[in-house]
Amino acid sequence: MSERRRVKILSANVARKIAAGEVIDRPNAIVRELMDNSIDSGAKKISVEIQSGGIEKIRVVDNGCGMTKDDLETCARPHATSKIQEEDDLLKLETLGFRGEALASMAAVSRLEIISGGFKMRASVTEDHIIEAYAQTLGTIVQTQGLFENFPARRQFLKRPASEATMCRTTFEEKVLPRPDIEFVFSSDGEEKLHLNAGQSLKERFVSTMGIFESQDLFSEIFHTENGLGFSFKLIIGEPSVNRSSRKDIFIYVNGRKVQEYALVQAIVYGTQGYFPNGTFPVACLFVDMDPSLVDFNIHPAKKEVRFKDINPLHHAISSKVKDFFRKYTISTMVQNASSTDKDQEQKTQTSFFSEPKFVAEDSIPGTQKLNFRQNYFSTPQFSYSHSQRSSVPSYGSRFARMASEPQTDEKTENYSKDSENLPETSVHNDSFHYVGCALGTFIIAEKDDTLYIIDQHAAHERMLYNKFMAECSQTQTLLVPYIVETESKADDNYLEAIQDMLCKSGFSCRNIGNGKWEFTTVPARWKGNEEDLKKDVLDRRVNPKDMINSAAASAACRTAVMDGTVLDDETASRIARGALELEDPHCPHGRPVFTTITRKQLFNLVMRT
Repeated sequence: MSERRRVKILSANVARKIAAGEVIDRPNAIVRELMDNSIDSGAKKISVEIQSGGIEKIRVVDNGCGMTKDDLETCARPHATSKIQEEDDLLKLETLGFRGEALASMAAVSRLEIISGGFKMRASVTEDHIIEAYAQTLGTIVQTQGLFENFPARRQFLKRPASEATMCRTTFEEKVLPRPDIEFVFSSDGEEKLHLNAGQSLKERFVSTMGIFESQDLFSEIFHTENGLGFSFKLIIGEPSVNRSSRKDIFIYVNGRKVQEYALVQAIVYGTQGYFPNGTFPVACLFVDMDPSLVDFNIHPAKKEVRFKDINPLHHAISSKVKDFFRKYTISTMVQNASSTDKDQEQKTQTSFFSEPKFVAEDSIPGTQKLNFRQNYFSTPQFSYSHSQRSSVPSYGSRFARMASEPQTDEKTENYSKDSENLPETSVHNDSFHYVGCALGTFIIAEKDDTLYIIDQHAAHERMLYNKFMAECSQTQTLLVPYIVETESKADDNYLEAIQDMLCKSGFSCRNIGNGKWEFTTVPARWKGNEEDLKKDVLDRRVNPKDMINSAAASAACRTAVMDGTVLDDETASRIARGALELEDPHCPHGRPVFTTITRKQLFNLVMRT
């Protein structure tokens, strides 16, 4: 048993460093706090300069209201702020800063210098608010030097300057997004990296700042004000062709602060379901303005967490507004396609809402064209019909436009060809298997050995494809241009050296080329990530290489598998059903069951038969 220690009061020096560590954990935290102060000051131009990733120097210059000599004498003391005076002021915050901890924390872990109002103030562990006269300046200049030089235990955990510089720039970009009315400049090691002029629209600021390679013409702005509920929002969102494989490019701002709020990300995703390619997510940025009394940012010093008094109305409004926008967008797109390709045919043909054309397999009608394996949701597919059918069936585009205008028709109308290479092979079987049919656009019904099977067509096909992809996991592909993964510390290098053999067995060939750089020349054939994805998986999330292959195979299978609402011909459905019943593990790669069952006895009991 270890020796029991007496409780003692920490020294003021140690207590200050611990408290400072809650606010200032790395250079980008200084950038965040100083930019908040500059924005709160009413500045119309803000410049951020860093050296050695912000470790050696950070300098922020603004043309805001400035500070007086009295302000300078107290600004870097704990809990000194001009933003709030009483506890009740927390319920009506209109500024980004309010805690009164940032400048005091900077003085505890670096050498702080502030120039404003004709004076210069210096504060650090060795200097306590030393004031001296200085040339008159417009606004305020704040500078920190030697971060953690008096705190070696914290300094050794900083990353390489290049990595810290990247994080500083990311924080800078987060701060500039909601304020297109302000001019911003970012410089690193004497080189200007980003210059954003004032007067941009939110859409322009979003696209230009975040390095989005798609044209801003592919983005739309959605506005909404909820009368009586105390909130409004603006949403910048790309059309369905602008999509990503994850939610990482969905950003949430509440009252000018970038926050981590999954519920609001979820609301945007819910609103786009059915309109984006399967397994993809939109590129979007949400700006919420909310009554300060309905939201609380006083949870963590970084202010990235937020608590809402009632998030449900906001969640519903966002989801509904997004869904309504894309519904109208889809109708408009389809109507345009229909009018340009089938205008004459539309004038001659009238079809009842419930008179769906029969989708037929290509080999059942001589001379028809091959059906596409998958159809783009927003394009106008060309289905195959006989000559007599063509004269009486309207185009897909016009039919969908009418269907989409009816709220009860949320049905997808994809067709799935039975000759797909990704379907299981069939052979002659002499067993009790019997295909019954399809139901609800989602399930395949089959019976075997006095048991009725209700099969999830997507989950079943997904599992079959996953098994196929995993059987091919030993195949690798050589990269034409090797991926270069830059490590952020010696610990990262040691980690890669430790798992190098494991990476090689999984299909990732790599070597250390020095200066914190690793070269990857081959990757598994089924892995479709880029250089950034590789770094995130291997270093940031430290995913087991084998799990990376599993994840890649699962993702590919999900994207490729037949989707809910897809119309299957009988042969295709039968092959999927038989394959599902032959699976060793009847679960999709994400754990959902492939089928559920009901026996003859159970069914008879339900209907009270003997």
